[in-house]
Amino acid sequence: MDLEKGVTVLNKCSYNNVDFEVIAYNKLKGAQDVNMAQAMFFAEQTGLKAKQVKITLNNSSVKTEAGALYYSKGKIESKTKIGGATGLFKKAVSGALTSESAIKPVYTGTGEIYLEPSFKHYLIMELDNDSIIVDKGLFFCCSAEIDLKAVSQKNVSSALLGGEGIFQIELKGSGIVVLELIVPESEIVPYELKNGEELKVDGNFAIARTSGVSFSVTKSDKSLLSSAINGEGLLNTFKGEGTVWLAPTAPMYNRLYSGIYFSNSSMNNKE
Repeated sequence: MDLEKGVTVLNKCSYNNVDFEVIAYNKLKGAQDVNMAQAMFFAEQTGLKAKQVKITLNNSSVKTEAGALYYSKGKIESKTKIGGATGLFKKAVSGALTSESAIKPVYTGTGEIYLEPSFKHYLIMELDNDSIIVDKGLFFCCSAEIDLKAVSQKNVSSALLGGEGIFQIELKGSGIVVLELIVPESEIVPYELKNGEELKVDGNFAIARTSGVSFSVTKSDKSLLSSAINGEGLLNTFKGEGTVWLAPTAPMYNRLYSGIYFSNSSMNNKE
């Protein structure tokens, strides 16, 4: 197979001698029975394509989620910073709390790296001496210069009622970050908050926010009784200076994946 002819580059970005590309396989042709052929036919009709992240190193480094490597070509070494028994314990605790792997391997050298293919979608983000906080389980890979750590929610309401969990992942520094999502990039909506603006969301489909934006859970009305009467209840509230990235269609995909029928009048966005 001539890989260059069989794929389409959906997105690409470069930083510090590292090229990140999201590629899509144009057509899968390996049907082995009628059921598989039928599934492939409907996948093709809906535009569903297998995708993969390709990373090209030129005497440089990249950091990935553990187990994400599919194959590599060239002179590339894998290094993992553990920090002794204490460091390993801290990483294990962090991984358990954020649904991320405890260890993030770093690949260094010159060559090509292909990460695990899937039918999911990938969002490439570029940080310029900034930091973002992302929902648990979304991190896929990043520039080696990016620091990752677990951060806790700032208040009790967001930790217990927000649906995002007590801990999330903060990525800080300059470089490229790639997130693995269930929605395509075209359905991600970024909102800029300024001058104390608030963004209120009925559900946990905010995938990321810059660190200057605070997160809390607030009543939709002035009182709990009024909130119950208007049918909205509690809302995830973002406030501050920065950007919030929403995936408004994510709850619908989760329902389709679960095979649950829904209508506009019965939707509940809290997954």
